[in-house]
Amino acid sequence: MKSLVNSKANNSESVESLTDSADYLHQTDVNLIQQYVAGDLVAFETLYNRHKGGLYRYFMRHISDTGLAEDLYQEIWSKVVVQAKHYKPTAKFTTWLYTLAHNKLVDHVRHLSVVNKVVVNHDSEVAEGQDTFEVQKMGNESESELISSRVGDALKQCIGQLPQVQKDSFLLKEEAGLSVKEIALVLNTSFEASKSRLRYAYENLRQCIHVKTGRAVA
Repeated sequence: MKSLVNSKANNSESVESLTDSADYLHQTDVNLIQQYVAGDLVAFETLYNRHKGGLYRYFMRHISDTGLAEDLYQEIWSKVVVQAKHYKPTAKFTTWLYTLAHNKLVDHVRHLSVVNKVVVNHDSEVAEGQDTFEVQKMGNESESELISSRVGDALKQCIGQLPQVQKDSFLLKEEAGLSVKEIALVLNTSFEASKSRLRYAYENLRQCIHVKTGRAVA
């Protein structure tokens, strides 16, 4: 994808700039993709740089095969290039982007036994303000840094052990920053089911980290 972005950047001199580089960073995703469709290649580069980290981690944490994860990541950006003209601002760009990513992921892992197809139905409420998963702050001492590193390693392992539906919801929340409503749209499920999956994901991660490290997390 860097080559794609670089080639676009090299040709951007032929496109009249709508704003200076600093202003691009303050543009909304919707404005950027609309400007790209109109021919502004720098707008696409800005959009790519804004979302590349979260989208890359989304694939890497779902797929143990690094090469496959990177291939799928590249394919999604290629699809964004092709389908940008079809994007409708009725949904957030991130919702649209991660819907493409989730569908691509499902297409590639549907045949694997690790895909958990059990729909979790539960009436428990999950408050939006409680969705953020925070590891306890442990200070700046070297021992604390070591403990924090262990908690981080444990978190990665525990994410990998989540049931697929919980992992999907958790990563869309933490990596993509989507709301419960937006997660429900991406995963084509109900608002209540999405809240329930998130609640179980956070609870399972806290318990898993506690077991692996002996440390309680917030």
